[in-house]
Amino acid sequence: MVESNAGTDEILTRQDGHVLTVTFNRPQQRNAMTWTMYEGLRAACERANTDDSVRVMVLTGAGEKAFVAGTDIGQFQEFTSGQDGVEYEHTIGAISETLEAVRVPTVAAVRGYCVGGGLILAAVCDLRVATRSARFGVPVARTLGNCLSMNTYSLLVHHMGPSRTLDMLLRARLFDADEAAAAGFVAEVCADEDLEDVVRTTTSRLLEHAPLSMWAAKEAVRRLRLANLPDGDDIVARVFGSDDFHRGVAAFMAKERPDWQGN
Repeated sequence: MVESNAGTDEILTRQDGHVLTVTFNRPQQRNAMTWTMYEGLRAACERANTDDSVRVMVLTGAGEKAFVAGTDIGQFQEFTSGQDGVEYEHTIGAISETLEAVRVPTVAAVRGYCVGGGLILAAVCDLRVATRSARFGVPVARTLGNCLSMNTYSLLVHHMGPSRTLDMLLRARLFDADEAAAAGFVAEVCADEDLEDVVRTTTSRLLEHAPLSMWAAKEAVRRLRLANLPDGDDIVARVFGSDDFHRGVAAFMAKERPDWQGN
């Protein structure tokens, strides 16, 4: 077993045999992602791409409450314009694209909340297994009043179809594990206490298979999704530059309900 903290205790990496496990480690904050954690994830992806001893990569969250509950909202207080939102989405998009393109199979092991940026990280993994406590969604219409990148909208439609994606986003609802499985998003649902066993069984099976065959399958699916993806920076700039977004962030930090104005 090889362990590393990728430069921060907020994200931990551990290699057992051919399996590299990345643990998001802010359980008291429901593993909400900081910029440092995103960079740690990028470093883990680079390790998976360059270390031939790594043949499967697993992502999971510390504690019992969450896989990842989005990006740490406090960081959005630094935003002053729509361009800040565009740059943020480009940064997060680049990291999610790096994870999606990792050469080895990737598995998201989900317990508890998998929302916002956490849902995106799970979505770019190749397989998702989840406990019955898992909850999936992007409730920004209720919380912050922001939006997603075109790449992220494409991911959700790719996995769930347009109707379920709009249901999730417009009603700001969270899907439970069974609903996510019915949508085809989750490959297997299990009891909370069985998650580690399910992950172990899944990774063991992947390690038995031809690496290049699996790479070809995941790379072909990735290219099909990204074919003719339109630009959406104008959408992001308008929403992140709005007064409503700043109201949403301020209300979230104050634990109050936003007073949406539509501007």
